[in-house]
Amino acid sequence: MQAFLKGPSSISTKPPAAKEKGAAGAAGSSGEGKKLKPIPWVEKYRPKNVDEVAFQDEVVAVLKKSLEGADLPNLLFYGPPGTGKTSTILAAARELYGPELFRQRVLELNASDERGIQVIREKVKAFAQLTASGSRADGKVCPPFKIVILDEADSMTSAAQAALRRTMEKESKTTRFCLICNYISRIIEPLTSRCSKFRFKPLSDKIQQQRLLDVSEKEHVKISSEAVSYLVKVSEGDLRKAITFLQSATRLMGGKEITEKIVTEIAGVIPKETTDELVSVCQSGSFEKLETLAKNLINEGYAVAQLVNQLHDAVVESEDYSDKQKSVIVEKLAEVDKCLADGADEYLQLMSLCALVMQQLTEN
Repeated sequence: MQAFLKGPSSISTKPPAAKEKGAAGAAGSSGEGKKLKPIPWVEKYRPKNVDEVAFQDEVVAVLKKSLEGADLPNLLFYGPPGTGKTSTILAAARELYGPELFRQRVLELNASDERGIQVIREKVKAFAQLTASGSRADGKVCPPFKIVILDEADSMTSAAQAALRRTMEKESKTTRFCLICNYISRIIEPLTSRCSKFRFKPLSDKIQQQRLLDVSEKEHVKISSEAVSYLVKVSEGDLRKAITFLQSATRLMGGKEITEKIVTEIAGVIPKETTDELVSVCQSGSFEKLETLAKNLINEGYAVAQLVNQLHDAVVESEDYSDKQKSVIVEKLAEVDKCLADGADEYLQLMSLCALVMQQLTEN
């Protein structure tokens, strides 16, 4: 019987050997692939600890004190995208639990996950009710609670938010909640009153420039100082957007220096010459020229929403228009922006806007 059992293992046939070799080869290649696997720079340079979080001094100071005592209140982070909200709480959780306990102690739910009332009642409640025990391998103090991170909480239904408030109170001994959102007005009052609120400010130009230069240096990217300043300008305080643009521009240039022109193309910004031409055509009063230019703009693939933003800045900052002209044009810009958000035709909205600008400029 034993001989029979031993038999198959001693018999060697070529196909399995070949198969094993293939598997080993595949494993080897995947191992090599893992080493060479490129990570998006946004993830690669995401802060690993609370000290690396840029510009949000008040939040970092409070979190540091909480981490020292291994105690944390329920948190509510709000502010514009790309300012470090998710990165901050993930970095804090990693410092609290260490890499080995992090996965067991942190439940992260994003807008892409199902977060209706049923999930809050079942998944979150079940996780919150588990008691946290055990100690860290490195001997540091491990807090006796878990963390539930609800990212983009402003997209949760009011019913789901209402279901959460009782769990928050009931499980306060074993669980801390961190809600993250862009618009605090969309979070119901009972939840905001149960959390310590922290506003994340758009990053200052100086901090963004410093971070972009650090990334460029580490990745050996050649970039002109004008291009860095322009990257900061087009990203509007969103560091994630700025780093993504930098990576795209690097891939496009393939080792050559990144200039302001390349950043303009990558970011989808309409060149200043084009917007200046549009204004001069409006001043000329020729509707035929205007129609041709508007068609060209659409055919070039420029977004009219982007044009609206740029025209707004140009009109408000310009000294060539009277206050009355500015107010009429800006009001029309708001109308067009709303129509575009509702899915209106870009060409018609562009023509409508340009016709009004022409009327205002030619009246004088």
